[in-house]
Amino acid sequence: MPESLKKIIRDVPDFPKKGILFKDITTLLKDPIAFQTTVDLMSHRYIGKHVDVVVGIEARGFIVGAALAYKLGAGVILVRKPGKLPHKTHKASYKLEYGEDSLEIHQDAIIPGQKVLIADDVLATGGTVSAVIHLIEKMGGEIVECAFLSEIEALNGRNKIKNHPVFSLIKF
Repeated sequence: MPESLKKIIRDVPDFPKKGILFKDITTLLKDPIAFQTTVDLMSHRYIGKHVDVVVGIEARGFIVGAALAYKLGAGVILVRKPGKLPHKTHKASYKLEYGEDSLEIHQDAIIPGQKVLIADDVLATGGTVSAVIHLIEKMGGEIVECAFLSEIEALNGRNKIKNHPVFSLIKF
């Protein structure tokens, strides 16, 4: 089934900058059957694992994270670019394949001991999710797994995620 979903994702060359081949999931998201199948396949993996909250990473991770949280009966937490959250935040910086960036989470978003599922659209270099892991651990959350709709294996992002299981539905 993931192979049929993989074919729906569009390649966009030279985005967001020259030399990057962007995997555009909007083509999968607009297809109701493909989107439902994706969410079902991903969420079934976590049934019975008592996930308290799903952390969605800006911006496409919000879509994946919210859908998974709904299916799991869990809350949703947003990790955003600096200055986008209205309350006190923790901040982590990271490198990505084409520069540097930072992410923030509300300081009261995670209660120590909560079981957390991290969700995003793609695992590339692993920099983004590593920053999110740092934030969650700082707050005392227990990471169940890092879940990705897709993974670009050649970028070896999985190698940056230490001590936490990783799942990606589709691999490129």
